[in-house]
Amino acid sequence: MTTIIAIQQKGKVLFGADSQVTSGSGRVQRHTEMIKISERGPFIIAGSGECAPCDIAQHIWQPPRPSNAEWKDLYHFMIAKVIPSLKAVFKENEYKWDVDDDESKFCFLVAIGGQVFEIADDMSISLTDSGYFGVGSGSGYAIGALEAGASLSEALEIAAKNDAYTSGPFLYYTQPQQRKAKGRK
Repeated sequence: MTTIIAIQQKGKVLFGADSQVTSGSGRVQRHTEMIKISERGPFIIAGSGECAPCDIAQHIWQPPRPSNAEWKDLYHFMIAKVIPSLKAVFKENEYKWDVDDDESKFCFLVAIGGQVFEIADDMSISLTDSGYFGVGSGSGYAIGALEAGASLSEALEIAAKNDAYTSGPFLYYTQPQQRKAKGRK
């Protein structure tokens, strides 16, 4: 119940998210400290779904930093280092992310070095060559709008008009492309 979108462009990635939080009872909550996108070192982490895993990933987790060699294959780095690290922090904080049930618990868009990765609650990683990524209940509207030529801000406005769980103000982040660690050999 959210709208988070990312556009991967040559040289950078753009993120946008709504700011509405809706409780299980349907109560709408907003506060400037409850944000859906955060920066953690070289990562941008955006989360939708249950609050607990989003809070753990955005405020407690210390994501691993890639070595210069790992910058050459960020997909492998995400699978081999990031996912095990995320699983460990969930376990340390007693979040049972691997409970079997048909309902999706969370989904993240994570960017590093200007490359976006979608992480599902089964800890699988997805990529797309379209350059458009989205998670949350309004993301289908937003991606459709992007495909039709809308800007990032226009896509979020369209999602808000069509999804009861999406509303502004909207947050925006940009991450430049980076292919190796700064200051590391």
